Amino acid sequence: MLASLVVRINAMKQAIVIRTDLQMSMGKLTVQACHASVAAVLCAEADVLRRWGADGQTKIALAVDSLRELETLKTQCEAMEIIHALIADAGRTELAVGTVTALAIGPAEDKAVDRITGAIPLLK
Repeated sequence: MLASLVVRINAMKQAIVIRTDLQMSMGKLTVQACHASVAAVLCAEADVLRRWGADGQTKIALAVDSLRELETLKTQCEAMEIIHALIADAGRTELAVGTVTALAIGPAEDKAVDRITGAIPLLK
């Protein structure tokens, strides 16, 4: 009996990149990731959202150690014309107003997201 093989052609995903140098609480980190994801989704066209939804709305959470790294990723997104959203905190709880906390990249094709995020470690 042959095992079935599922090939994901033009698979879609979203990467959510979080700054770990800010030492946010787990709740704060989670909310910032959610803000980034939703903000990027609100920028996406309907056909992108349909494709991403059909593919299970795949998301990955990644970690960077600095604002500079997030800004570099944002610049790469702009150059590749990939949907993205950079999040700055409102300053109501743990962080100062305007502190940049997270970046969502996509939803976009896996390969495009991987070109930008391939060397970034998973958030742990």
